[in-house]
Amino acid sequence: MLETPSTYALITGASKGIGRAMAFALAKRKINLLLVARSTAELQELQTELKSSYGVKVDILSIDLSTAEAPHEVFNWVSENNYRLNILINNAGYGLWGKFSELPLADQLAMCQLNMATLTALCHLLLPNLAKEREAYILNVSSTAAYQAVPTLAIYSATKAYVLSFSRALRFELKNSPVSVSCLSPGPVDTGFAHRAGLDAFNKMAERFNMKPDDVAEIAVKGLFAKKSEIIPGFTNIISVYANRILPKGFIEKMAAGIYKT
Repeated sequence: MLETPSTYALITGASKGIGRAMAFALAKRKINLLLVARSTAELQELQTELKSSYGVKVDILSIDLSTAEAPHEVFNWVSENNYRLNILINNAGYGLWGKFSELPLADQLAMCQLNMATLTALCHLLLPNLAKEREAYILNVSSTAAYQAVPTLAIYSATKAYVLSFSRALRFELKNSPVSVSCLSPGPVDTGFAHRAGLDAFNKMAERFNMKPDDVAEIAVKGLFAKKSEIIPGFTNIISVYANRILPKGFIEKMAAGIYKT
């Protein structure tokens, strides 16, 4: 009797932060992993640790996901290795802080490519694979910044608003399919995001509200399997999202501009 091939969860941006934490959260549940990120060394270290600690299968792909060709390379890797995919976690993304007119255009467009285009392409390319399974899941990672315009994080917040809107629409389109779509919108998380975005001055204030990646990942995975449409970790973040929905947009934008001012 032929053995049924194992299923896998594919995580982008898996070498650090929330992506890495979600890899551990899934491995603890004995779910095999396909880990995608830029850093070969960090992926290899993570692969070794997960395999030895949890006895799961872990394969890795080192690639820069901010290029237009990257989603097709990921798809080809999955296809050539005949991986059965039942979970797709689009976690890779980053932000840039500063005035739109002063930030390099190339850097902002690369952010758009990674945060929106790569995520969209991976959903489109891998959806047929996911739909073959009895149950399958897509988790797209957005941010609480998706719920309002954020001056000096203008493009980042706009890309995350796209992720939220796209995820909700895709979820509705797939409601009669085996594929459930969820969107994770964390607030400040202790991942080094602020440093990469150039927000070092914001770090001290954010520390009061930071969540740990492991806590966010556990909430995310539970919400994923519960088939929630939106997953917002942390009571403070839930309240802030609710406030953004009921308060005047001009007031929210002025408040955000004060927090993130250059």
